[in-house]
Amino acid sequence: MSRSSLKFHIADISLADEGKVKVEWAAREMPVLQRLRQEFSTTRALRGIRIGGCLHITTETANLALTLQAAGAEVFLCASNPLSTQDEVAAALVHHFHIPVFAVRGEDSKTYYQSILRVIDANPHITLDDGADLITTLHQKRKNQVKHIIGGTEETTTGVIRLKQMQKKDILAYPVIAVNEARTKYLFDNRYGTGQSTLDGILRATNILLAGKKVVVAGYGWCGRGIALRARGMGAHIIITEVDPVKALEAVMDSFQVLPSLKAASVGDIFITATGDLHVFSRPHFQRMKDGVILANAGHFNVEVDVEALEKMSRTKRRVRPSVVEYTLKNGKRIYLLAEGRLVNLAAAEGHPASVMDMSFANQALSCLYLIRSASSLKPQVYPVPESIDRQVAQWKLQSLGISIDSLSSEQKKYLQSWEMGT
Repeated sequence: MSRSSLKFHIADISLADEGKVKVEWAAREMPVLQRLRQEFSTTRALRGIRIGGCLHITTETANLALTLQAAGAEVFLCASNPLSTQDEVAAALVHHFHIPVFAVRGEDSKTYYQSILRVIDANPHITLDDGADLITTLHQKRKNQVKHIIGGTEETTTGVIRLKQMQKKDILAYPVIAVNEARTKYLFDNRYGTGQSTLDGILRATNILLAGKKVVVAGYGWCGRGIALRARGMGAHIIITEVDPVKALEAVMDSFQVLPSLKAASVGDIFITATGDLHVFSRPHFQRMKDGVILANAGHFNVEVDVEALEKMSRTKRRVRPSVVEYTLKNGKRIYLLAEGRLVNLAAAEGHPASVMDMSFANQALSCLYLIRSASSLKPQVYPVPESIDRQVAQWKLQSLGISIDSLSSEQKKYLQSWEMGT
């Protein structure tokens, strides 16, 4: 595609050279994706396929897009969050790699959804989602185009929850691979990636010392575990809030204090949401919080902290740092909200490190290939990443780290497949 015919909407094309260098830097930490790119450039297995992606426009996503492009696909991208776009990366994708991008950091909600529609205008055969906004917009506003789509992928816990509800209500119109449920995704991306990048965002935003602070983590899924693990490693005292008794018990056994959220509200210094649900911290919590607490959200959508309630309870608000707004309540207490309540790791930092996104995006790329090859046998429902892909990604990652593991002998395989041998 020539530059003259390329349609896009980005902040500043002059940032392209800066973005290209950053994309190349991230590629150094993504050896599995680089291996795939080399293979794809030979096989061109996605030749003629149009792929529309609603993803965070970051250096890691750029490397996924370039891998799909190497396979012969036409790739069209928009942002999956108004504050996560790296404008220099968007510029590099457009200028240097001729990939149409519709994303500007800080865009309003209207522009955000217009950009999704621009990607849909490309008539994609495959959709890539991070939160399911692309696929839900398709089903709500462009139903006539759904019949042309082969399948899709979904990257996040939040998105998979939405898609499973669509399937349950018999609304989902094409098969979607739940990349988030691959072991090489959630055990590493969700746990180590979210854990590190969430604290990175909080520290960049505030420059506070975590040691000695009481950090309340709402939700003990894999993202919450990672946040708790990393915060404890920096000397914080961790309090977990949960609604699932099994996860709460796990948190207890992992040596964390577990409290109901209203009790935690009165003792915490920093509050981090990682649940994927609505209004995890709201008016009753704000009323109990101490003066000077910090609120941050690590979930995909900006609904976990009830910002509207916080606005109504406040007599004044002011921006005290680039990603920090101070709300002064009518009783004089101050609450500091980070990144407008949006996912703090991308809004106030750079998101997950490339090394961990290497596996997640390798799953994305291989799932696209699987969808093309298996389209005729897949029904409109949510599918797991095939076990063979999950294991392949893990094996390649180990190889890139120079690590070898054992394999089963024929005798051991036979034993595991039998039932006759006992004590």
